[in-house]
Amino acid sequence: MPVIDSDYKPPFWAKKSFVSTVFSGLARQVKGLSQSRERIELADGDFIDVDWSCASKATDKVIILLHGLEGHAQRPYVTGPAKLFNENCIDACAVNFRGCSGEPNRLYRSYHSGATEDLEAVVNHILTKDTYNKIYIKGISLGANLALKYVGERDNIPKEIKAVVAVSTPCSLKGSCDELLSLKNKHYAIRFLDHLKKKLKPKLNQFPDKLTIADFNSIKSLIDFDHVYTSKAHGFRDAYDYYDKASCLQFLPNIKVPSLIINALNDSFLSPECYPVKESKNNPSLYLEMPKYGGHVGFIDSNNIYYNEKRALEFVNQL
Repeated sequence: MPVIDSDYKPPFWAKKSFVSTVFSGLARQVKGLSQSRERIELADGDFIDVDWSCASKATDKVIILLHGLEGHAQRPYVTGPAKLFNENCIDACAVNFRGCSGEPNRLYRSYHSGATEDLEAVVNHILTKDTYNKIYIKGISLGANLALKYVGERDNIPKEIKAVVAVSTPCSLKGSCDELLSLKNKHYAIRFLDHLKKKLKPKLNQFPDKLTIADFNSIKSLIDFDHVYTSKAHGFRDAYDYYDKASCLQFLPNIKVPSLIINALNDSFLSPECYPVKESKNNPSLYLEMPKYGGHVGFIDSNNIYYNEKRALEFVNQL
């Protein structure tokens, strides 16, 4: 489909990428949402915790919500859309990726941008409930790449999956990593790396045959982390092999499920390759909206309902 013109207009104070990104990540609060946790046991012996919130009456619709790097299901960018969709008679299943629910996962591996087997496990678990015949997926950042890769790399998507919404999507993981490593994003990169290393450190004692203190101490940047841990723990040759194989960009032409990408033009995390104009124009199932503002997951709007959340609801309702 042609690129969609965006009518997003942020408050005057939220036009700068840094302001909208930081405010949304650190200051936003979403109240009035009740969640209940369910544990999904995985075939490899690990687990994923999902947090459910439900509409006030029975429904055959559910949205799966996927968080970003080092996020979890209680982040406002997850609870915000969960609450909005619940208020519009759609249940929400907010996924905590492996190791992100407050309890360490059991295996040496964890989660990454291309681990679609874990999303598939969640989808299959939901289908066993025999409750929902309409499933939507909304991913944020890392979760957005994961959602698009999931529907683009498979020939047989369950018929119940009706739509995908991907927000602040690093379609090219290498391009996005390069942006994060640039000087303008140094403060973000330091914060991400600190969280990642704190979570990795206990694995030194758990899996001494897989990770040495020398390996751990060699991690000085995000790309080091992917060289030392992400790639090796998940079957890739190195960070570059991981970026190449896990990026959703190559799978966009194959997508047949209606999918909406919302990537702000002032998102400092995204490289030019993360705006798939050609792919959208050549695929009738792929919609691309590029608001001028919004930063990274910072689409601030009225009544504490973010623009990307309103657009996600509009998108699934029109199908």
